[in-house]
Amino acid sequence: MDVRVGTSGWSYPSGNGRWNGIFYPASRSKRLGTAGFDELRFYASHFDTVEVNSTFYGQPRAEVTRGWAERTPTGFDFSLKLYQKFTHPKMFREAAQKGAPGAGGSLLDLLAAVTQADIDAFRDGVEPLASAGKLGAVLAQFPPSFKDSPASRDYLMKLLQAFGDYPLAVELRHRSWSDAIGDTLALLDAFGAAFVQIDEPKFRLSIRQNYLPNITSFYYMRLHGRNVAQWWHHDKSEDRYDYLYTGDELREFSMIAGAANTLVKKSYLYMNNHFAAKSVTNAVMVKAQLGQPLSGEYPPELVARYPEIAGLVTTSPAAFRL
Repeated sequence: MDVRVGTSGWSYPSGNGRWNGIFYPASRSKRLGTAGFDELRFYASHFDTVEVNSTFYGQPRAEVTRGWAERTPTGFDFSLKLYQKFTHPKMFREAAQKGAPGAGGSLLDLLAAVTQADIDAFRDGVEPLASAGKLGAVLAQFPPSFKDSPASRDYLMKLLQAFGDYPLAVELRHRSWSDAIGDTLALLDAFGAAFVQIDEPKFRLSIRQNYLPNITSFYYMRLHGRNVAQWWHHDKSEDRYDYLYTGDELREFSMIAGAANTLVKKSYLYMNNHFAAKSVTNAVMVKAQLGQPLSGEYPPELVARYPEIAGLVTTSPAAFRL
């Protein structure tokens, strides 16, 4: 059963929800290739996949992704989020405006328009992972404001065409897409793209899903947490993901992922409730529920904070020295 369980991102060094001192040492050298602590190597000794968030904020660079491939074991999979220019043009436009405060509207519109050069840059950036057999999927995560319309469908089709030779997972969050589920799945199925199944607080216009796979090549699920109170109103964006799933809440998704995997070749389940390494804790719990081995040693600090995994993992103070 090839169900890959991991977290969304592996490096959270700052903020109230930082992983340092919980899953990673509180402080250490950031130099690689020396005695310094390597977060990715440590993470990859515990999980066999990770979802990369950093590529949403900047195009992936080949020299960086080549290093990722070299620092992880054979069989480790990276799923990379598409650059925000492809899925969040408004966010990209606002970022561009901050970088060039004197730019006018027409110039910003031109900057925000996706070009072939943008597509080529992303493809060049992920090529080292693809060549190493470590590219799990490419995630196109659209915002809740991306509604079903003829223009949206046309854009989505063009995006699917542009990246059609990669395993592509599409996360749609507005209810209009599930209200027309037949048309939505027909579009995704035509390009072999996985309809991302998500767990998050549900509101009136949130997408509705039945958690079934729509293609046979792979299955993709993301658990964002259920922090209803801070989902839309929070001091910092990390607060939205301050939620720890209970074992009973996770069991539903473990069963779904296991059942879905009888219909597909590979399944990915990523925990995005990253605040204070809660995603790490819940990923451990899911792996245990699936009967998967829990590799690597865990720092006692993690188990002390989250006793839910006591008895499931091996702890050692030396874990921080990897």
